Amino acid sequence: MNDRKRARPDDYFKDWKEREALAEGMIPLVGRLSREKSVKCYIYGKSLVNRSVFEIMKDHRYVRQVEGNELSAFETFPILSAMSQLDLGPAHIDVGRLAVRYFDQGAGAGLSVDKYIEQELSDLIGSQGKPLAKPQDVVLYGFGRIGRLMARILIDKTDGGDCLRLRAIVVRKGKAPNDLVKRASLLRRDSVHGAFEGTIRVDEERQSFIANGNEIKVIYADGPDTIDYTQYGIDNAIIVDNTGVWRDRDGLSLHLKSKGVSKVILTAPGKGDLKNVVAGLNNDIINPSDTIISAASCTTNAIAPPLKVMDDEYGIVAGHVETVHAFTNDQNLIDNYHKASRRGRSAPLNLVLTETGAAAAVAKVLPQLAGKLTGNAIRVPTPNVSMAILNLTLARETTGEEVNEFMRNQALHSPLHKQIDYSSSPEVVSSDFVGSRHACIFDAQATIVNGKQAVLYLWYDNEFGYSCQVHRILEQMAGIHFAVYPRQA
Repeated sequence: MNDRKRARPDDYFKDWKEREALAEGMIPLVGRLSREKSVKCYIYGKSLVNRSVFEIMKDHRYVRQVEGNELSAFETFPILSAMSQLDLGPAHIDVGRLAVRYFDQGAGAGLSVDKYIEQELSDLIGSQGKPLAKPQDVVLYGFGRIGRLMARILIDKTDGGDCLRLRAIVVRKGKAPNDLVKRASLLRRDSVHGAFEGTIRVDEERQSFIANGNEIKVIYADGPDTIDYTQYGIDNAIIVDNTGVWRDRDGLSLHLKSKGVSKVILTAPGKGDLKNVVAGLNNDIINPSDTIISAASCTTNAIAPPLKVMDDEYGIVAGHVETVHAFTNDQNLIDNYHKASRRGRSAPLNLVLTETGAAAAVAKVLPQLAGKLTGNAIRVPTPNVSMAILNLTLARETTGEEVNEFMRNQALHSPLHKQIDYSSSPEVVSSDFVGSRHACIFDAQATIVNGKQAVLYLWYDNEFGYSCQVHRILEQMAGIHFAVYPRQA
């Protein structure tokens, strides 16, 4: 595709309107495939499900960073139309990559779009297999920042309802008489991530709220081992514990004492012998017999993937990780007592130098880096999106251009493309990455390399990006695996 440059349109407005109409026509096709066939459509890794016309058009334009040439709905709409005519089984299909392959290979071979797509997806046609025999019940234990974002992701990905189903949230009873309404309102509106995409209604009589048709029970409890989930029609549930109160196996095992629970995922670094898992990196250590897994921390998820690929390619002799982290709920709005050093000072008024365990935690995910990294953190007066700065001593000399090109390829073409994103814009700032589904975004403009010394800058949405990583682990714990197309060459 790099060698096939498109002619500049004579009339930009007419060209725009034609693209806009095609993008609009893609929405019902994408929705029907997702809802009825469990076929998820993407443009170079960016999901097309529940996207607006302009978002779809921007997703196409993003391909300039990948292929050196913009992709448009003129190329992808025929691919999607051909797919919609086939009886496809559940899968994740990258329509953008299929379109590029068709124009680079299929068209040259004289194949029509319909014939090419039929050949590429031949083993998917007529497939009746489902990712799960029956829907997997999920319960969110805690409904704070991560809990509510996990709820949004689970609801957004419910589709036909035959995979993960959010069935309940567990919280402590609030003091307000309208506690249920308040819980629903916090899901409906968010100062950082915006309004919930859909509708939410409260059913006081059933002690639940209904979000986009998903009835979510609100269970009040004072401990994880005091609930009979089967009384709510919930069984074999996976609990996502996002309270951070219980961090070791003994504490989290309390969940397994409640009737109707099968597995537990902790959304914080696990202590003791718990497996700390970063989706896409070391999730192969999850066994079907594992009942408790830690999803590590947001910072560990952000730095582990780029550290892994840099170590594989260049070798890491030593390094220091400095995180510039958005303030969190455990800090104070104004100066007040806090058990940790410095964290008692006002979060929105200060840069707060503090500790991070992320550098040490990397060794649980990447044992080969044990003892090679140090780390520190600065909490800053922003509500979301953080940055990790990797100051690395490499085993061989390189250049900034080489590192940037290497990371670009890792972000766009490697198995870690869902974890590492890539930005080459000289104008981006933290708020531009709110809502990123990646574990981190590599900022190519900031790279500094001097021989064996390299400094890399990584943005990450420490709330939503991390929650997406947790969801990927949740899918694996539930046994959900989708076929991915086009197949890797």
